Amino acid sequence: MTARRPLREWPLAAIALLILGILAMPRPAAAQDTSPAEGTSVRFALTAASDGAAVTEQTYRGKWLAVYFGYTSCPDVCPTTLLDIAQALDALGPRAGAVLPLFITVDPKRDTPGVLTEYVKSFDPRLIALTGTAAQLAAAARGFNVFHERHDNDDGGYSIDHSAFIYLIDPDGRLAKTVASEGGSKQIAAALSALMNGNH
Repeated sequence: MTARRPLREWPLAAIALLILGILAMPRPAAAQDTSPAEGTSVRFALTAASDGAAVTEQTYRGKWLAVYFGYTSCPDVCPTTLLDIAQALDALGPRAGAVLPLFITVDPKRDTPGVLTEYVKSFDPRLIALTGTAAQLAAAARGFNVFHERHDNDDGGYSIDHSAFIYLIDPDGRLAKTVASEGGSKQIAAALSALMNGNH
């Protein structure tokens, strides 16, 4: 059996190729996230899953928005985050009336309007599910710097790696704050409360 050569004896070209190979490996979605700067105006043109109405960011002017991108087949982070958003709204009490939570799918192939509508209802009736064409959803994701990437499974199905942020949008349509999904309902409620109080 041939002994392994110490790394210091490898040709420089081989070491360079090794490093390039490591850098090219897929990274978790969180490692690829770069949220838009606070104050950035957001843009999207999508469809409300519940009634098929065309909506844009202008549709929701005058309301605070809590925007989350995900998909209904997501096994963990999406249902947890949607539940956290619902609990954050409960924690805000009457002030929750000033907030609209939006769930934007990154999986239009499986997330039909009917599937989306029933899915968000299971968390909170206040949640609004949005869909659209592949081009519309891709444009919306780019506007929020949302990363999403499909991974095919051996069984013929697929999963999607995606960003896990809640984007808080002010009543004028500007990004006010980005909250990491792992922060939980208390962090979401606290961020919304501070923003509505002008303490940000």
